[in-house]
Amino acid sequence: MFDPDELEEIREGKTEWEETHVEPVVERFGERKETFTTDTGGQEVDRLYTPADVVDLDYEDDLGYPGDEPYTRGVYSTGYRGRLWTMRQYAGFSTPEDTNERFHYLLDQGQTGLSMAFDLPTQMGHDSDAPMSAGEVGKAGVAIDSLDDMETVFDGIPLDEVSTSMTINAPASVLLALYIAVGDRQGVDREELRGTIQNDLLKEYTARNTYIYPPEPSMRIITDIFEFCAEETPKFNTISISGYHIREAGATAAQELAFTLADGIEYVEAAIDAGLDVDEFAPQLSFFFNGHNNIFEEVAKFRAARRMWHDIMDERFDAQNPKSKQLKFHTQTAGSMLTAQQIENNVVRVAYQALAAVLGGTQSLHTNGKDEALALPTEESVRTALRTQQILAHESGAADTIDPLAGSYYVESLTDQVEAEAYELLEEVDERGGMLEAIEQQWVQRQIQDTAFERQKEIEAGERIIVGVNEFEVDEDVEMDVQEVTAEDERRQIARLESTRSERDDEAAEAKLETLREAARGDDNLMPYIIDAVKAYATVGEVCNVLRDEFGEFQPGSAV
Repeated sequence: MFDPDELEEIREGKTEWEETHVEPVVERFGERKETFTTDTGGQEVDRLYTPADVVDLDYEDDLGYPGDEPYTRGVYSTGYRGRLWTMRQYAGFSTPEDTNERFHYLLDQGQTGLSMAFDLPTQMGHDSDAPMSAGEVGKAGVAIDSLDDMETVFDGIPLDEVSTSMTINAPASVLLALYIAVGDRQGVDREELRGTIQNDLLKEYTARNTYIYPPEPSMRIITDIFEFCAEETPKFNTISISGYHIREAGATAAQELAFTLADGIEYVEAAIDAGLDVDEFAPQLSFFFNGHNNIFEEVAKFRAARRMWHDIMDERFDAQNPKSKQLKFHTQTAGSMLTAQQIENNVVRVAYQALAAVLGGTQSLHTNGKDEALALPTEESVRTALRTQQILAHESGAADTIDPLAGSYYVESLTDQVEAEAYELLEEVDERGGMLEAIEQQWVQRQIQDTAFERQKEIEAGERIIVGVNEFEVDEDVEMDVQEVTAEDERRQIARLESTRSERDDEAAEAKLETLREAARGDDNLMPYIIDAVKAYATVGEVCNVLRDEFGEFQPGSAV
């Protein structure tokens, strides 16, 4: 690093440069804006960065080498030179047969991992024929009612050859049980099952609202999953602690980072309170972040996230296993940044967002289809989104060296700044008694809502340009193919469910559900009982209804 005299010379040189070179030009031509800031965080962006902006940076303590603590530069020593990120395309719509067809198509096109979307009834633990499900079956993802559906989705797809991410939260235990049951039927050793369940209820109370049970039983189910998977499915990530939806709700990069890590802290504390050793379950924790528009802000966020999680696990929880301190994450490009106007522009947005995720060292990536602001993505738009990742991997050079922006005065300065702001928010969460208390007080929600409100005001005032929306607009009639889910699709799924119920052994299914009920009243780990129930073709709704009866339902506005 530079010594104090050299740094002072650099500062003086920058001042002289500004006075002699910059100010005359600014006086004559001006600059585009009086103040430049990052995309959502609002950190002021200086005109030029020098070594004087990273004077406190210590290579060993703050950066290290890839694969070494504090993991700022990545959790794997060879980065993408050893293995590329897992390329996932979020897929799932209509019926299990339709989703199976889409999965096979994506695998044939070179996708390296599956990412499964579920319809709203499944996300809320309702069967397709429940009154609450009417009109929503298969709309936001695939409808999964029973083991028969899950077997159909993965027909011809050996579970020991793919990694599957499932975006499911309140009924995550049931969908994981179904996945394990399919693996058992295929003869796959449970230790070989790979994938992730989202299973993040705290962010549901904060930003997304697909919850079922109150917090206490929800945390019990989550820690039961931690314990079960540590023993039975050690390669399966038991939770994807999600900042994605927090960012989609309007948070800044620093807020996304702080609130996501605060959720992670809450889960770790709950598991330890349940009697689990931190190094038994922490290696199976994973994270899920948003890939937003500002490349440098996002890269800084990802790098800061790794360093912060290392320090949190090391200092707060005294984790000894290095894998317990490694933050591994999936990234999805920002759905909230897609526009219905000039949808071709979304291809460009997604490409830059994906570039930020790759430069930031993501382990897994989903790129949105250009048409997702209008409907479920078509096969063509999904292929383009996947090709975006493949071009990044094989043509751009972005994956050829590890953490390529390390040492940039700007990126290192911004990484420190995002980290500092996130720590300030974490300290306030701690002062409020932890994340559960902060959510109960509505403090977290207000932080996000206030940011979203300010951003929308900036857009409406033209202070923040959204290309094709409030600037560079054109008159156009959008004509394009959209993926539609029809009433006939819903009728087919309900008929399929009725057939499953008519063909199963009802007494066996009822017996397994009653055994699960007794387990819920006690303190046994629930996962083995849920697996037994779904293997007897008890439905998702039936399993969730047993737990509803025993645990109750969370009511909006009640204490978290």
